[in-house]
Amino acid sequence: MLKLKQHLVLLLLFMVSIAFAQKREQDTLITDVINVVKPYTPTISDAFKVKQIPALNTKQITQKQPVDYKIFSFPVASTFTPAKGAAAILDKAIKESFYSNYAHLGLGSNLSLLADLYVNYKLDRDQNIGIHLSHLSSQNGVSDVLTDTNYSNSKIDVNYANSGKDLSYNLNGGFQYGTNNWYGLQPQLFTQNIANALDVSQSYSNAYISGDLNFRESILKSTSILFRRFADSYGSGENRFKANAVADIDVLEHSITANVFVDYLGGTFNQDFYTNSAIDYGNTQFGIAPSYVFSQDNLVVNIGFKTVVANNKELGKTKFYIYPNVTASYRLVDKVVSAFAGLQGNLDQNSYFGFSEVNPFVSPDLFIVPTDRQFKAFGGFRGQLSSTISYEVSGSYTAAKAQALFVNNSITAVTNPYTFGNSFSVVYDNMTTVALNGQLQVDVNQEFSLGVKGTYYGYNTKTEAEAWNLPDMEAALFLNYKFTDKISAGASLFYVGQRKDRFQQENVSPLIPEQTYNLSAYLDANVRFNYKINDRFSAYLKVQNLTAQQYEKWQNTPVQGIEVLGGATYKFDF
Repeated sequence: MLKLKQHLVLLLLFMVSIAFAQKREQDTLITDVINVVKPYTPTISDAFKVKQIPALNTKQITQKQPVDYKIFSFPVASTFTPAKGAAAILDKAIKESFYSNYAHLGLGSNLSLLADLYVNYKLDRDQNIGIHLSHLSSQNGVSDVLTDTNYSNSKIDVNYANSGKDLSYNLNGGFQYGTNNWYGLQPQLFTQNIANALDVSQSYSNAYISGDLNFRESILKSTSILFRRFADSYGSGENRFKANAVADIDVLEHSITANVFVDYLGGTFNQDFYTNSAIDYGNTQFGIAPSYVFSQDNLVVNIGFKTVVANNKELGKTKFYIYPNVTASYRLVDKVVSAFAGLQGNLDQNSYFGFSEVNPFVSPDLFIVPTDRQFKAFGGFRGQLSSTISYEVSGSYTAAKAQALFVNNSITAVTNPYTFGNSFSVVYDNMTTVALNGQLQVDVNQEFSLGVKGTYYGYNTKTEAEAWNLPDMEAALFLNYKFTDKISAGASLFYVGQRKDRFQQENVSPLIPEQTYNLSAYLDANVRFNYKINDRFSAYLKVQNLTAQQYEKWQNTPVQGIEVLGGATYKFDF
């Protein structure tokens, strides 16, 4: 009976569950609101430690083996007794004295006189004034010539400098007076009596004033001016005025440097070479030269150009010029080798003063026009072979219109002191020049330094037969060696290759047509010795032109032979 009741209960439960299941399949989702009576507060459960201890199998541990070694020692006889350490004592360098003023005097063979005086006085912390006096002269040091060969050069320069916080400026002025002789008469063509009747002396005077301003915090960075008056004893006169300003202008977050300039030249010669007609010449230039510097990593590039408007008085023309101004350098190997290249041009302002500085035997009747240096392309490598040796190798190609060339004046029937083939004039030609250059500098220490450089030239002229008086090669060597703190010596060698000039005799019997004259290469070697008596006094000895060659730097004008010059220098302060 009990089992029957149990079965009936189970059957009833089964039927109820089926009924609820069928009814749930028909239900839909009912959304109810759940009210949270108590927020959930989680708790950290208890941590259970591992209570089982691992057992070690000590039988598998390697046993430490005993090491048996012996030392074979024996006594060594020694008398060494270690001493207590002491700090090294460095030799103190002798403090060298510096002086702001000096006086220099030298006397030499050929009655040569050399004198220099420089005085600098500091007015206050920002201002100082300096005066420089110098004189160089020599008497008749050239043999086998028909006239006097003495020359002299004296000058005075005055400088005032003011260095302020925001502005610094310099004012300069000076005067120079020089004399020389047109002594290049050919002995085979002229007698001593004819030479004695000639006054072949010439003198030059040069007065100038200049100044410059430098701004530290301004768009305008610097300005400068120069006025020069140059004249000679034959009534020739020349004026030169130059002014320029440099400014930095920001354009699109880049700084552009602009150089604005004006260059005026005007002069007069009393007469030309053949007649008594006066020669007036002049050239005025206005221009601007902007440039931009780009730098990235090992590359530095300067990109710019120059524009010039020039009015030539002698030719009666106004022309516009534009020139490239691009340079670049790239460091290939740090401090070892860097490459550089560039393309530049310029309108070179030729002048009577500039020509006489290069060749003092020019005649006072020159034809003066500017040289249009259309472009100069150059490139090369420079760097260091070691910490004491630096080098540079380069090459260039230059194209120029109206390149100035010195030529010997013809012998004529005009009886001016410079019309006997003993002076030089200037001719112009369109010319290209190739130059290959190399130089090496060795600075071992303060006691020894050596420098050598050389340049090879190749010329191509359009009208003239040769590139007159330009050498095919030039080289120089400089050596300095300090034997002791008191004794030092130096040497210099200059080599100039072959040059060519022309010679002609016209309107004089016998007529000699234009001929090419070859000037031989020459080597000029010089040595000097210095002895420092004390901080103030020092003495020196110079020997110039050691080979004693009276070589011709210009046609028919040999230089002095060997010359010995000795003197002393005194340094002082006020």
